[in-house]
Amino acid sequence: MSKYNNARKPELEHELMRDPRLGFEPAGGSSVRCLQHGVPWPFDCWHYHDEYELQIINRSSGDAYVGNHIGRFEPGYVALVGGRLPHTWISHDVPPEGIADRSMVIHFRDEPLRKASGLFPELEAVLPMLDRARLGIEFFGISARMRERFARVQAQEGMARLSEFIGVLHELANWEDWRQISSAAGPLDDDPSANTRMRRVLDYLDAHLTEELSLPAVCAVANMAESSFSRYFHKHMGSTFTDFVTRLRITKACEMLQTSDRLVSDICYEVGFANLANFNRRFLHLKGMTPSAYRQQAQDRFGLRTAQNTPLAATTA
Repeated sequence: MSKYNNARKPELEHELMRDPRLGFEPAGGSSVRCLQHGVPWPFDCWHYHDEYELQIINRSSGDAYVGNHIGRFEPGYVALVGGRLPHTWISHDVPPEGIADRSMVIHFRDEPLRKASGLFPELEAVLPMLDRARLGIEFFGISARMRERFARVQAQEGMARLSEFIGVLHELANWEDWRQISSAAGPLDDDPSANTRMRRVLDYLDAHLTEELSLPAVCAVANMAESSFSRYFHKHMGSTFTDFVTRLRITKACEMLQTSDRLVSDICYEVGFANLANFNRRFLHLKGMTPSAYRQQAQDRFGLRTAQNTPLAATTA
């Protein structure tokens, strides 16, 4: 086991942490999600998640940590990492202004592909590769092709995206120049309760976000005392529990403002705020504008609402 892996437990990258402002695509829109990011990057830490990750490095070099492996990466590095396998890529040649386009990433889940292979035998050809990816696979000499394929996948939606993605899997599964990265999955099994505690908390918040959330109830989910939980939550999430919940609710409100003509007051209560004035104040603080101004800006930029000129509830706009 590497010194790096022994020093720290991997952190869960939960869906609720994937802020669209960091480049993450919204959940639920596709089973195949694309992400482009640079460095510095908040998720360049020892972490894991449920999805497979296809990582394509465009720029910079540094150290690759995957399972119990420590190695180097350079521009053109391509790796496929299985779900829940700890990993991170740390760049060492980042200029003061940062790098805007270090990584191209595709996230996808295992279960849909395995179920689909029962209906479409052609997909069975990729299953051995997915099994190998549980310990990570590095591919050589394929980066230019993967960058092109990533751009095509990212540009598509719906069935067209899925079709392009199947092409990615087909090419990777048939590529002969590869090596296994890790010889073990890493420290996930050392303390299962520690690795699942934050998952339980975030899953609970996701399911009960629109309800009145009490700290004692959430502490019970985590099986921790309130004082210990507050320190634990701040360490893992970088904010207090109250501030984190507020940000989640405002993010949910933004989605509803963009994609519906619901009254602002209705959205306020639906995302879990008990007071319209408090909702408007918090929204203004986090977004720098009122809910109605945010909705108008989204409409002007993206044309996301289908109905027009729907009267909004009175706000502080």
